Amino acid sequence: MIGRRQQVALALTAVLAAGAACQNQHRESGAQGGSAPTAARGFTLVASGDVLPHTSVIERASFDAGGSGHDFRPMLAGVEPVVSRADLALCHMETVYGADGDYAGYPDFKSPPQIADALAATGYDGCSTASNHALDDGADGIRRTLDAMDRAGLRHAGTARSEAEARSVTILRAGTAKVAHLSYTFGTNGNPLPPGQSWAVNLMDPDRMIADARAARQAGADVVVLSVHWGTEWQDEPDRLQLDLARRLTASATDGHPDIDLILGTHAHVPQAYEKVNGTWVIYGMGDQIAGEMYNGEGAQDPRGNESTLGRFTFAPPARPGERWRVTKAEFVPQLYDLDAGRVVDLNRAISQGAELQAVRDRIRDVVLSRGAAQDGLVMAE
Repeated sequence: MIGRRQQVALALTAVLAAGAACQNQHRESGAQGGSAPTAARGFTLVASGDVLPHTSVIERASFDAGGSGHDFRPMLAGVEPVVSRADLALCHMETVYGADGDYAGYPDFKSPPQIADALAATGYDGCSTASNHALDDGADGIRRTLDAMDRAGLRHAGTARSEAEARSVTILRAGTAKVAHLSYTFGTNGNPLPPGQSWAVNLMDPDRMIADARAARQAGADVVVLSVHWGTEWQDEPDRLQLDLARRLTASATDGHPDIDLILGTHAHVPQAYEKVNGTWVIYGMGDQIAGEMYNGEGAQDPRGNESTLGRFTFAPPARPGERWRVTKAEFVPQLYDLDAGRVVDLNRAISQGAELQAVRDRIRDVVLSRGAAQDGLVMAE
């Protein structure tokens, strides 16, 4: 299987340009043939962690819809001001979608497709979809999920309905920049890839990930962002695999320029550190943005499973031709999913309005900065 994936990665170079042209529609209407070139300008990219609707979350969305359907928009209203103001906003959709009321939480998730509409309404432009739950309902789950995202205008990367789609690249417009979004997972909880569909879910393979990043660059991407579903659940610290893979990926370069510009980590259920590795920002784990009551590996309810961060990075265009786009400002926003209210809370905003959540906010901050990111300029957004 690895050999097949490497062949696909190498084949990407030949087909990515066509794939990018087919997919790159969102936020690109201003580019008209024959017009004068637009001067490059910087952009802000916002990214957030796992959307993992447990049964209680699904029930809350039904309540918010008045018992007719599901409405997830109120859950995300608290972060809409941050998300919608970004030039590009990326989420992580950890689960697949069910059909005709066939929805379920843990352990085999099937979420209502209306969550895609809510993410788009909040301001998200795309989601990574490669996760350990990507095959909870086989190929049908992937198809329903990506179909719903397409209807909502929400882009996606990491899973595919066809080999041609798997070979294409998701390129989004952020200001004047073209941003490639790639997504991979460590595994699929033992669920086998569908017969004859080894391309259905992107599995972690360093050689393949680097080849894909280089191919995306050759297809015209100015910035390459990798979403990686990895790490050890309930562990604040990144594990050895995360550390080693981050070093390898960020060290990869072509003609002296890094192949990857930003790495966004998910899966661990808890916030993990941000770190600048080989000059490139890595978020080891953003935590769960939306999840029900979470129980850790020891079977105890663990409030950290409802804590997360939202990363915000300001990119500036190359100072001179041939140089890379660079991050000039790195920030994080601490978040909390309030189980009682069924809402994602921007902790800084809530504290400024009188909520006594300083201890939660400070714990998240300490974890995020635990590997020296403050010295490299990471700040907690006000």
